[in-house]
Amino acid sequence: MSGNAGTGPGDITPDGCAVDFYALLPTFGEPDIVHAALPDGASILELGCGTGRILRPLAQLGHPVLGVDESPAMLARIPDLPTVCSPIETLRLDQTFDAVLLASTMINVPPDQRHAFLATCRHHLRPGGTAIFQQNPPGWFETAGQAPREREEPGGIRRIIRSARREPPLLHIEVEYQAAGQVWTHAWASSEISPDELRAGLAAAGLRFGRALTEDQAWFTANPIS
Repeated sequence: MSGNAGTGPGDITPDGCAVDFYALLPTFGEPDIVHAALPDGASILELGCGTGRILRPLAQLGHPVLGVDESPAMLARIPDLPTVCSPIETLRLDQTFDAVLLASTMINVPPDQRHAFLATCRHHLRPGGTAIFQQNPPGWFETAGQAPREREEPGGIRRIIRSARREPPLLHIEVEYQAAGQVWTHAWASSEISPDELRAGLAAAGLRFGRALTEDQAWFTANPIS
């Protein structure tokens, strides 16, 4: 992802994520949201699974899972789960799933990359399957750089917003994370998606908007257009 950068101890992925930091991150309710949206035992492909923060709890909830990430260092943290090392954009497995998960607001990328992500989601969905997405809702772009710029998060993590600059539709943000006596930074640009743009992008990939899973619209589903 263009403009992404990260610093700190350990491996840093091409999109600026610190592997050691992500291995420390707890879940924030994501597995429960996904599990509640699917039938028991539904197979799940997670795109951009990282260190398995969401994937492992989903497996523990009884879902057959497969994780995909372009970082070998991330996948090395989950040797007990089935994984594939690949960029999301070019992934084309000879396998389909009941559900495809694109979490961690990865849908908030520039339109060309978003379309490639959505095409990968659609390619791996079975007929009648469900794609589940997490986005930065529109209101987040107005408030992300505002106070409090420092906060304590679960898992003993301190989060500090170093900078936030809006250039619509982009928000450029740099965050410092402090945990376990270490410091990491991550800088990235998040692209705002209007409801009309979202639905048009889904349709172009052969998907239709399903339903919101959370009140703030951050989590939602999409289904294949038959």
